[in-house]
Amino acid sequence: MHKIPVTVITGFLGAGKTTLVRYLLQNNQGRRIAVVVNEFGEIGIDGELLRSCQVCDDDDSANDIASNIVELNNGCLCCTVQEEFLPTMQELLKRRDRLDCILIETSGLALPKPLIQAFRWPTVRTGATVDGVLTVVDCEAVANGQFATDLDAINAQRLEDPNLEHETPIEELFEDQLACADLVLLAKVDRVDGTTQEKVQKWLRQELPETVKIIPCKQGEVNPSLLLGFNAAVEDNLESRPSHHDYEEEHEHDDGINSIHLDLDREFEPSALVKQLEQLVARQEIYRIKGFVAVPKKSMRLVLQAVGSRFDYFYDRPWQPSESRQTRLVFIGQELDGVAIERSVATVAL
Repeated sequence: MHKIPVTVITGFLGAGKTTLVRYLLQNNQGRRIAVVVNEFGEIGIDGELLRSCQVCDDDDSANDIASNIVELNNGCLCCTVQEEFLPTMQELLKRRDRLDCILIETSGLALPKPLIQAFRWPTVRTGATVDGVLTVVDCEAVANGQFATDLDAINAQRLEDPNLEHETPIEELFEDQLACADLVLLAKVDRVDGTTQEKVQKWLRQELPETVKIIPCKQGEVNPSLLLGFNAAVEDNLESRPSHHDYEEEHEHDDGINSIHLDLDREFEPSALVKQLEQLVARQEIYRIKGFVAVPKKSMRLVLQAVGSRFDYFYDRPWQPSESRQTRLVFIGQELDGVAIERSVATVAL
């Protein structure tokens, strides 16, 4: 049987990977797609968002297709490749006669190369190949100094010193994700003006090989034909994709990064909750917030997402009769104080 093409979708926290995967599922052009979601934390927020995209509702085999969305909840995928990824891939390969491709959405903290190296294992290599690596970059976050306080200054500094190295682990991770990319998707370009977008693209261009293209997009809306079918067999040419961790036996993430999850049997007014969360972000080093919120007198579930101090929320679907109207939130950041977070959220007025 043919090898199943696998597309790895990587990118920094909150860049828009899940939005992109949802769009691919909803516009699959007849492709039978399996999705592996590497959720950071114990609550499967991303997995639920993908299952709610309604791509399965009009298909007779809805249950079978829904089962093709697999969550790996044991933290960063590059750290748990042998324990979680290998058995998951082996199960998916048993169904490869019913699949056309696989998407792997990595967590924002995952290094791409350790995952791709797993495709060299004999038990995986015979049935799957890495078709390509897509790196999603948040244009607005970069423009606002997510990785530099001033884009013009960092451009000038890089021109003066081509050997400049970053010391912050997150910056190194960002560079590794760019270095491994076959295509870069510049997301959320609708949030910046044309001049700023041009500056971000110019900066990215200096970080990428000439052959790697940058495609601006919003809401993950990119023609699937541009994202799938690279036929790159990435596992066979990893040496051409340099990494900060190439000469380390094992990579180590910053041990201070942790996740806090809250399951709350109560409802919130969105504006009041966001105001309190904004104060939390100002007090603690919170990189990412995501989750579902129960809103008083609303039959729809509210999806809440935040990157740094930027908050977005929208209603995605009605609450199901079989599920409880819980508010479920995940916080990811640096040495987060879970007790303080829970107390702060509990003070939001009813």
